[in-house]
Amino acid sequence: MIDSRPTETGPVLRVTDIDVVRDGNYLLQSISLEVHRGQHWALLGANGAGKSTLLNLLGAVNHPTRGAVEVLGHRLGRVDMRQLRSYVGHINPRHPLQSPLRVRDVVLTGATNTTEPVPRWQPTDEQSRQADRLIGMLGMAGKTDARWNTLSQGERGRALMPLPRLLLLDEPATGLDLAAREQLLTSLDALRAEHPDLATVLVTHHLEELPASTTHAMLLREGRCLAAGEVADVLTTDEVSKCFDHPVRITRTGGRWHARADR
Repeated sequence: MIDSRPTETGPVLRVTDIDVVRDGNYLLQSISLEVHRGQHWALLGANGAGKSTLLNLLGAVNHPTRGAVEVLGHRLGRVDMRQLRSYVGHINPRHPLQSPLRVRDVVLTGATNTTEPVPRWQPTDEQSRQADRLIGMLGMAGKTDARWNTLSQGERGRALMPLPRLLLLDEPATGLDLAAREQLLTSLDALRAEHPDLATVLVTHHLEELPASTTHAMLLREGRCLAAGEVADVLTTDEVSKCFDHPVRITRTGGRWHARADR
């Protein structure tokens, strides 16, 4: 049985010198990372840099080819992966659902760690309330009963319940219009403030999609870590320009980042 209770010491995530190799190609190489309680990390890089590959390791979905990954104090390869995933929240607009379920039903699958609802399973009152809170956090309170297959990609999201110690967000603003994106980012800032022990990792390749509460960042380029650490030290004009192999100028206003081409 996995003990998911918070610990006073030790990281929520620890990645030690990992490689991921597929068909002889390195998707990730020599990556190390530690995420502690209350930290909010951003993983940034161009398409194909390895962001989602790393997020799948952090979410106990896949194993590394070499190296060690510890999630909530449990090392992958020595723990029941499915049970461990039940303690990790995951918001993913590309959630692979086939059935035309309601949005609320999809969110409730997080309580059972399944893609489809479990037959004859019924949520508790608290699980139902938590589902409604998560739907509101995603800015979709008006679409609780909408069918999943009728939503745009930008309206889709998933989070496991109860509110986890670790929340992973895979490009959560994908497909959102301006108003919906700002509502989502404001809600994430509020969620982080309300739960100070929560640790989060957010994947994006747009700096404008980072919440102001972001504390740390890692820049990935071609499967390697270019820079990692406190966000003010990483999201600089020089580092981001190197990461995307294009001259850009980075500014921060009101806690939010902006990137413009530097001609």
